[in-house]
Amino acid sequence: MANKGWWLLTAIAVAVGFAILATTPPRPDKAPIDPQGPSASEAFVHVERIASEPHVTGSAANATVRAYLVDQLEGMGLDVKTVEGKLDEQAQSKLDYWQGSVSTEPATFTNVIGVLPGRDPSLPAVALIAHYDSVWGSPGAADDATGVAAILETVRAIAARGQTERDIVVVLTDAEELGLQGARAFYAADPLADRVGAIVNLEARGGGGIASMFQTSPDNAAAARVYAGAVPRPATSSLSAYIYSVLPNDTDLTPALERGGYTAYNIAFIGRSGFYHSPLATPENLDRGSLRQMLDHTHALALALANADTLPKADGDAVFFDLFGMFVVVFAPWIGWLMLLIAAAGLATGFIRRHQESGSLLSGVARMIGFLVFGGLLLLGLNILSGAGEGAGYYDRLAAIPKLTAMAALGLSAMAALVLGRSQLGASTRIGATLVLLALGVGAQAYAPTAAYVIVIPVMLASLGEGIRGCFGRQAHMAVAAIFVALVTGYMLYLGFFMMQGVGPFMPYVVALPAALGILGWMPLWPGLPSKRTIAPILLVGAIGMSLWVRFDPVAETVATYSPLKPG
Repeated sequence: MANKGWWLLTAIAVAVGFAILATTPPRPDKAPIDPQGPSASEAFVHVERIASEPHVTGSAANATVRAYLVDQLEGMGLDVKTVEGKLDEQAQSKLDYWQGSVSTEPATFTNVIGVLPGRDPSLPAVALIAHYDSVWGSPGAADDATGVAAILETVRAIAARGQTERDIVVVLTDAEELGLQGARAFYAADPLADRVGAIVNLEARGGGGIASMFQTSPDNAAAARVYAGAVPRPATSSLSAYIYSVLPNDTDLTPALERGGYTAYNIAFIGRSGFYHSPLATPENLDRGSLRQMLDHTHALALALANADTLPKADGDAVFFDLFGMFVVVFAPWIGWLMLLIAAAGLATGFIRRHQESGSLLSGVARMIGFLVFGGLLLLGLNILSGAGEGAGYYDRLAAIPKLTAMAALGLSAMAALVLGRSQLGASTRIGATLVLLALGVGAQAYAPTAAYVIVIPVMLASLGEGIRGCFGRQAHMAVAAIFVALVTGYMLYLGFFMMQGVGPFMPYVVALPAALGILGWMPLWPGLPSKRTIAPILLVGAIGMSLWVRFDPVAETVATYSPLKPG
């Protein structure tokens, strides 16, 4: 039993290390500027200028930012133009609400567009896009001064290197915060939109975290391979692309995807979410490591696309994900079916070799279903207790994400203690638990093949472990299980953290699935608890305490100035 416990604790420690690696942005650079490479320090200078004060569309502050952008782009040798338009009725209504007055005429928005000429202007160009306006009352250091600064520094570095094969088109849009007004105008009427073949759009929701490529154009296999081969310290997954496709969220990339015909990448960070649209979203509160990662990704991707012989074509969708920021795995969706067959074979081998424990198969099924169902219901109840639902402030809930994450972790740990229990788990119990997730994997593979990997790969690895135990014995199985825990639990910690940042304030129960996949690997190494009747209640009380802390905590000082909950 002690031997199993040491295996498990060591593997969990490695898993936590992997998760930290995957969720931590790189350190900002402090070295002198390489004339042919991007500098996060130089990019931060742009952030300081752009985000020195709130600069909503139509304001004098926004005009000052625009003049700065034009001056910078012209100084880098770009052909620059500004293109004006009028806000539509809905956008003007939102601006009037912010201002607390009713305008008689729609305000003007102004896009800043520049072209860095390449060697062959007949080739489809590469567009780098971000918006330079902010919401009312927020300096917008992250959203989206970081994106604009990353583009400015990318263009400077590329121009210093020498001409690329293709033109690079810089599109700095206005009025994104009022309904994508600038982007819609560009794609609808600007002749340059017809010349663009590939797009890199930059966004942010928060004040830091890893810069992740979370959305692509459809049929993204070739596009994913370009990203995988070009970007240092990558952060991406086809799961996030699938999830984003079913959410009602928009960015400046939305009109491009609606128009179609582009190879497109959307990159953003969503950590430190309390700073989203916040009056405290200042340069001083920006995670400069996030700026560096966004800059590195933008520069690498822009260079790869601008110098490519041909841009990535629509080539069917791919499954892709980064492994702790080290590299990107890319494969065809049909391989998921092969993995499921391998999983079924591994489970069958393990069951046949350990048939004497067949009586506990249903116990494993019940334990896993119980964890998923009651774990999800527990998080739903805790979230309601925390104040979620009608009347909850959106920005205040974002600020509570760290506490809500702790709440979810404690709640699911309590459920795991109850499900795993005091005893070691036999082979048939483990196989029964795996069968539940295998069934979920089959369903996911059938209906969302680019997202199914997150279930299919852990189930395959767990099933192979059972097959190895059946053929080679306990010690070999323990070694495989330890590797499983390190890799899969590490990835599930990363995924759960990312999911809590994305939808945790409103749907924390979704993290029950990655938690179930994580503890699947624990089962072969589980030494049993001294007393689940003591440990589980303590963890549950901690989860309830975190929930009540969120409920009764004062409204966060970071909430947007136009939020109904804003103090004063």
